[in-house]
Amino acid sequence: MLRRLPKSALQRVWFCKICYKRYSSAFTTAFPGKKDTSGPLPKSYNPQFVESVWYSWWEKSGFFRPEYNKNVKHRDGKEPFVVCLPPPNVTGSLHLGHTLMVAIQDSLIRWHRMNGRETLWIPGSDHAGIATQIVVEKKLQKERQIDRHTLGREQFVREVHKWKEECGNEIDQQLKRLGASLDWSRPNFTMSEEFSRAVQEAFISLHDDGTIYRGNRLINWSCALRSTISDIEVDKQPITGATDFRVPGYEDPIQFGVLHYFSYPLDSGTEIPVATTRIETMLGDTAIAVHPDDVRYSHLIGRKVQHPFIDRMLPIIASETVDKDFGTGAVKVTPAHDFNDYDLGERYSLDSVTILGEDGTIDCPVPRFNGLRRFDARLEVIDALKEKGLYGGQKEHAMVVPVCSRSSDIVEPLLKEQWFARCDNLATQAIAAVESGELSICPKMHCKTWQHWLLNIRDWCISRQLWWGHRIPAYRVSFRNGHPKNQKADSENMWVSGRCYQEALEKAAAQLNVNEEHLELTQDDDVLDTWFSSALFPFAVHGWPSQTDDLDRFYPSTLLETGHDIIFFWVARMVMMGQKLTGRLPFKEVYFHSMVRDAHGRKMSKSLGNVIDPVDVIQGASLEDLHARLEGNLLDPAEKERSRRGQAADYPRGIPECGTDALRFTLCTYKAQGEDVNLDVNTVQTYRFFCNKIWNAALFTLNALPDNFEPSPMSETLADCSIMDRWILSRLSDTTSKINSGFQGYDFPIITSAIHKFWVQNLCDVYLESIKLSLRADDHRAVVSRNVLHTCVDAGLRLIGPFMPYLSEEIFQRLPRKPEREDPSICVAPYPTTGEFPMFDGSLEERVALSLDIVNRIRSIQKEFGIPKLSGHIVCNNDDLRGVLSQLCPTMATLSRCRTLQMTNQEPDRCLATTVASNCALFVEMEDIDVPRVLERLQAKLAKTSTGLKEIEAQRSMDGYEEKVPQNIREKHDQQCQH
Repeated sequence: MLRRLPKSALQRVWFCKICYKRYSSAFTTAFPGKKDTSGPLPKSYNPQFVESVWYSWWEKSGFFRPEYNKNVKHRDGKEPFVVCLPPPNVTGSLHLGHTLMVAIQDSLIRWHRMNGRETLWIPGSDHAGIATQIVVEKKLQKERQIDRHTLGREQFVREVHKWKEECGNEIDQQLKRLGASLDWSRPNFTMSEEFSRAVQEAFISLHDDGTIYRGNRLINWSCALRSTISDIEVDKQPITGATDFRVPGYEDPIQFGVLHYFSYPLDSGTEIPVATTRIETMLGDTAIAVHPDDVRYSHLIGRKVQHPFIDRMLPIIASETVDKDFGTGAVKVTPAHDFNDYDLGERYSLDSVTILGEDGTIDCPVPRFNGLRRFDARLEVIDALKEKGLYGGQKEHAMVVPVCSRSSDIVEPLLKEQWFARCDNLATQAIAAVESGELSICPKMHCKTWQHWLLNIRDWCISRQLWWGHRIPAYRVSFRNGHPKNQKADSENMWVSGRCYQEALEKAAAQLNVNEEHLELTQDDDVLDTWFSSALFPFAVHGWPSQTDDLDRFYPSTLLETGHDIIFFWVARMVMMGQKLTGRLPFKEVYFHSMVRDAHGRKMSKSLGNVIDPVDVIQGASLEDLHARLEGNLLDPAEKERSRRGQAADYPRGIPECGTDALRFTLCTYKAQGEDVNLDVNTVQTYRFFCNKIWNAALFTLNALPDNFEPSPMSETLADCSIMDRWILSRLSDTTSKINSGFQGYDFPIITSAIHKFWVQNLCDVYLESIKLSLRADDHRAVVSRNVLHTCVDAGLRLIGPFMPYLSEEIFQRLPRKPEREDPSICVAPYPTTGEFPMFDGSLEERVALSLDIVNRIRSIQKEFGIPKLSGHIVCNNDDLRGVLSQLCPTMATLSRCRTLQMTNQEPDRCLATTVASNCALFVEMEDIDVPRVLERLQAKLAKTSTGLKEIEAQRSMDGYEEKVPQNIREKHDQQCQH
């Protein structure tokens, strides 16, 4: 049957199978209710088992909706905590950079939810105008060998919607696999009917008040896409000299990084030399600029030169913006094809002559050049200048090449009539919001970037020559033939905006004071910049422009969390649009996370093969799986081959299964403020072992608790606690304090470090080991320890809940509950606070820290001298400390695994001594030490060290050592010789 299906249908079947395999374990609905946890906890940690079923139950139970916490008893009148997930492009899938964003935002949402606040995390996806149109166009060409022009606009748009429904939901599935606690009952898509209404209303409102206007200005133009593109879609690639670039439409590579010299003839028979990297644009030159203080040319200011190919005289003007040391010191001015020249042209009222068509061909009155492709014209212009004796040669030159990130085309500045948004007044208000503290930016270092961008802002070009997107609701007005005002209306180039043709017609008729039947309207074919609709996201998601309950209750958002690379393109524009259209800031605080790079510090790039799907880290992937995934991407053969090589180099044995919890936790361990994150997948595996440690601790705890165990209130337990019981409760209190403080300051490394230390170093390595013997007894001491252990594990699970939702839920559901607690899920259990755990005791912790130092000393001695079990004595001159250490001697003996350890008042004979503190020393009995064996080991170590030092000295005495050996190696040698 499958053979009869069309190719696209086969691909849909393939996609569905892949999605089921990759995502079903996290949110399958095969189990309609809660996961069955009545059986025993499996002996080993298995991420796939742990992460199954829970998500669908969380979502079905409504834990992710703000309404769940609206009436909970521990809410305490707190305001809702609202975050909008930056809408990912519908075309793509999440990579590890996005996963950092998800991990941070979800941990914050879960922490606030557990603290009793109404929380709303709003999902959504962006229609991604250019990116989506390119994907669908490639798909049509690959499957049906047709382009969008063959289909027509309406049919093409239907094809895009169809593609979105079939393949555009992969990101939602990834988010669910990552455990993201988004409110899926409030979905958003920037091309939905509701969102489109907001976009339309925003344009009309801003056009009516003059903020949006139509103007002829310079924009970024992609000849390959035949569209204006945003600054963020321009990759500015620096080169140091002559470099070849592959340009769409050209078989041979095009060379950049070359400075061409040529001269303009003066009417006196002399010449003025200029230099340029884009010599073909000289066809549009309208002036020559020199520095007013440049003595070489100051006498020429005010004179004119003759264009060598066109009947055009070019004035020589003075401008302090000219760099006297660049090229010849005189620069050609092409206002229609260079942003700096455009500003100069505006200042000096120069003509702007466009010589480049939208398709990248030359449009000028010289037949020799007219119709040539731009880079073919470059060579032809050089030849023509040579023929006239005006070409002065070339030399390599460092420059920045603007490359379109969507098409790999060379971006051209082009003078074009487009829709623009005035930004000066809006920017002033956005700057003031930060300066006044009304809008908080974290880290603070980004405040300078904020101010720099907005102080130097240009009007925003919002037109795009695409078919996929929000068609601009603006109509060009013209009079029908025969009306006396026909010619006048056409010359005025009048435009009106409206929600529909009829509304625009009525508006135009009212403005011109004529009957509607005399007018004819034509809607603009262009669509709005994707960033325009994205700028409305914080309030459009709540139903704006309608005054909905959600808009009243959840706007503005509490926090925006995103990457600092879009501080201007999205964040600043949201602030400007929010202030302009709603009169309020769209959010109160902005937190910028770092950019995620690969283990080598490289930017994530499909062509490098280092863009990793988080699901591959979660469930593991062989190298063959990674290669196979490339076949589903629309990469060209050369990019696929580079990707395969990159994958083979970084993951020769594939990616190990790490699980969602380990991945989320790992990402939050990195310093997320300011510095880029170089993520090594092997680090994720390390934290997978941490998950295993927690699992084993939980398994130990559940086995230590009797079947009928019912936790006692801590108030009844504290009085009978031992020193170690009180110590672990103090550590829990201190850890809780640090974690909550870390959440308030967005210091995720502090939080994750405190969690890891508590679970591994405090609970597992010390407390569990110290109580193992006492738990075997059937006495009151064991009952107390079980209650303390239960308290620590219960609180520890709630502490890790925001980062490890699956692991914490799996264990939490199996742990006995205290009578006063009826939390159905760890998602909505109260987060630990120092109010719940006020047991911090700094003095006690110092004394236990000393005992643990003694344990470490004993372990080191046993290892260093090869003693299986030593006998030790502790001498302490402080009475209070001696009393505590006496009580801890059995614990220290257990932890250090020594034969005996006891307190003594006198220094024992025939012992090896080591000072632990100013008033405390440890003595180890010499009879436990095999002295000849120890001497033999020390002599061997000394011989090895001596040999190493001789080798270093030999290297240092070589000729040219200082010049040839890197500084870091020389410093290492110096340190080794000193020690």
